[in-house]
Amino acid sequence: MRREPPSEPVLTGVGAVDALTTLVRGQKLPVFSVAGLPHLELAAQIAAQATAAGEAFSVVFAGMGLTHADASFVRDALEERSAAGELVLLLNTADDPVIERILTPRIALTVAEHLAFTEGRHVLVVMTDMTTYAEALREVSAARGEIPARRAYPGYLYSDLASLYERCGRIRGRPGSVTVLPVLTMPAGDITHPVPDLTGYITEGQIVLSPSVHARGVYPPLDALSSLSRLMRKGAGPGRTRDDHLDVAAQLLAALARARQIRDLSDLVGQAALSPTDRRYLDFEEAFLRDFADQRSDESRGLDASLERGWRALLTLPRSQLSMLPVSLLDAHGAKDALGTEAPR
Repeated sequence: MRREPPSEPVLTGVGAVDALTTLVRGQKLPVFSVAGLPHLELAAQIAAQATAAGEAFSVVFAGMGLTHADASFVRDALEERSAAGELVLLLNTADDPVIERILTPRIALTVAEHLAFTEGRHVLVVMTDMTTYAEALREVSAARGEIPARRAYPGYLYSDLASLYERCGRIRGRPGSVTVLPVLTMPAGDITHPVPDLTGYITEGQIVLSPSVHARGVYPPLDALSSLSRLMRKGAGPGRTRDDHLDVAAQLLAALARARQIRDLSDLVGQAALSPTDRRYLDFEEAFLRDFADQRSDESRGLDASLERGWRALLTLPRSQLSMLPVSLLDAHGAKDALGTEAPR
């Protein structure tokens, strides 16, 4: 009854995330990954760079079951944010007691609620790795002699995860907000595993990392077509980010989906059998990955710069293929037809 709908963005400085799966204040948006992908680097980068458009902002980082090397990496990555007085860091290493692993996210969220709803700050809570948390919950449940459910996890895993994720949001009449970014690894890449499966039911979208994109040397290895922010339209677009933001994001995803189809076709028949327009889609896919999505792990990229890179990728396509963009935007950016001249209006 007292919740305020999310309506303003949290900009992470990661171009592909801000442009395509915008994080909104008060949202819960998980990162789905697999072992071997740089999910910890991405989580630390977002925690170090995230801002709330100049308003009072804090980050609560909860690490669960980390190695000592990973814990040191997180401390170093967030040193600048700590020096600014904007960081609360809770680290549970793999050799710490299991019960502390279960307490870590609850303490983190309690601190975040105090900062948000008592001190009026916008707070981003990064929790990694929730699969490690769930395994700790399973271990304690087995020690208690509780009846196991799917894959030996306790039957209350869903309600337990919900009791954490649902503590995000905004409260009517209070200025602060709590935004939750949980990171979880999918064992063997199985998205039907209980932890990612139940997380998907509770949260508002997901950011999915792809081994195939990672193998091509792209960071962050975002699988754009599998990723989704269900509240993006509440926190992006006219009056919030940029007027063309939602249109550009929709066109980028539509063009990428078509490029993936053509890539599969070219694997069967060869590029020589493709039409000139189809070959332009392959050029678009390369521009999307190399110019738009790829960035350094220490680079904070503004949303304007990300959208301009998105425009550059889209303009590798003929104007006739950009049907989701208004004519006024195409004219303003000099979109050309297949022959390289401006198309007739």
